[in-house]
Amino acid sequence: MDLAELIDPSRRSRRSVLTMTVIPYAIGMVAANLIGAVIVFVAVVWLVPMPVIGDTSKIQVVNAIVLGAYLAVAIPVGAAWAIRKLRPVTSWLMTDRDPTPEEQVRSLRMPMIQLRIHATLWMIGAGIFIGLNLAYEPKLGMVVAIAAMLGLLATCALGYLIAERLTRGVARVALASGVLKQPAVPSVTTRILLAWAMSTGVPVLGLALIGGGSLIGVLPHEQQTLELSALILSVIALAVGLLAMVLITRAVADPVTSVRKAIDRVREGDFNAEVPVYDGSEIGLLQAGFNDMVAGLREREHMRDIFGRHVGEDVAEQALEQGVSLGGELRDVAVMFVDLVGSTELAVALPPQEVVRLLNLFFGVVVEVVGRHGGSINKFEGDAALCVFGAPSTREDAAGDALAAARELVVELRRTLPQLDLGVGVSAGDAVAGNIGSAERFEYTVIGDPVNEAARLTELAKKLPERLLASGAAVDRSAPGEAARWTLGEEVLLRGRDRPTVTATPVQVKA
Repeated sequence: MDLAELIDPSRRSRRSVLTMTVIPYAIGMVAANLIGAVIVFVAVVWLVPMPVIGDTSKIQVVNAIVLGAYLAVAIPVGAAWAIRKLRPVTSWLMTDRDPTPEEQVRSLRMPMIQLRIHATLWMIGAGIFIGLNLAYEPKLGMVVAIAAMLGLLATCALGYLIAERLTRGVARVALASGVLKQPAVPSVTTRILLAWAMSTGVPVLGLALIGGGSLIGVLPHEQQTLELSALILSVIALAVGLLAMVLITRAVADPVTSVRKAIDRVREGDFNAEVPVYDGSEIGLLQAGFNDMVAGLREREHMRDIFGRHVGEDVAEQALEQGVSLGGELRDVAVMFVDLVGSTELAVALPPQEVVRLLNLFFGVVVEVVGRHGGSINKFEGDAALCVFGAPSTREDAAGDALAAARELVVELRRTLPQLDLGVGVSAGDAVAGNIGSAERFEYTVIGDPVNEAARLTELAKKLPERLLASGAAVDRSAPGEAARWTLGEEVLLRGRDRPTVTATPVQVKA
């Protein structure tokens, strides 16, 4: 395994996941059985009050022999059983391929399969020893039954919780090929009940069995003996119960924490945030649901980005928030029209790819400057651009913003693209802004006298050294600071208009 796989578990191969799981899993299952065996030993020796039944040395020898024989059979049988049951899981992991639906479910149910194996082997063993000791002495059989019940519950519950923790890697790669629509493993409620069985149920059951046995006379009821039993059960509850509660709380808290951290990333604008899905219960559905939600947000943001690039960020924002409808409204706007000079000659002199490259550089500067001053590109028209200030977003000084953008644009284009020549016209006034077209196809645009006036001023600006001409109305509507940067000139009758327009040029435009 390389360093990248160690840092990012999602990049590990299925074979490496299996390799990293097998040994800890085997150790965990052995540990669960050892803890159960210790509980049985403690219960028989110290916990359950031993009835007075005379010499027990003979039955102790028999129990030891039978225990050795049973372990010699149960351990290999249990290992072989687990290997056979889990072979569908190891097979697809070893071949490093996606699992079939049956293999996927089997992978998620590994802890449950192991629980059944533990329960079966412990119940068989308990039955053997209970029967053996009942035949020797009923009261001794009662002691063994209590101890075996405590060991069985502890092993099954603890084994399940450990297996669930250790097989997260397998579950994660199993669910990477597709999340189940319904939970395939016990719910969170069931897991909490298992933890409760370890931390509370086993000790309380022990006390109940000991107390019941004392009441019916099967077990001695000396106060000192019962006090010792209560003390030992309390230690078991604190030690083993703490381990069980740690496992179950981490099983619930870890995925919830990962979702919370991912939500913080999404809140900060990171729509690539995902959480690993490694649980086949409702927690896994929560993890998968979050990923589906983020995928939807990511797609929505992608569409919004594309939409914004086509129609402008302000128009896209308004459409997403308020919806779209045909028609418009009267707005106080400023319009800047930008047009290249000699674009036809440029297309003849240069290859098409070079023409497109220059146009993209030209429009890139226009978009940047206009956006910096709060305007938007309403449309590109070949080698020209119509820029609007005050629609769809209202600007406090739309005219001033347009005039400032025009001055900066001329300077910036002369600095960055001196091989291109242009004309810029600025006008301001009332215009209708809205969606024009049909229900099937429409666009947001601005229609009115300022648009026509700006286009005509651009034609005149191409003949001026400044390459920039504004209307007197735009200067009059702008704030005093920007108005002071312009000088009013002569009146001209623009083509297609029936009344003269007062023109204005910048006080100074630095090349």
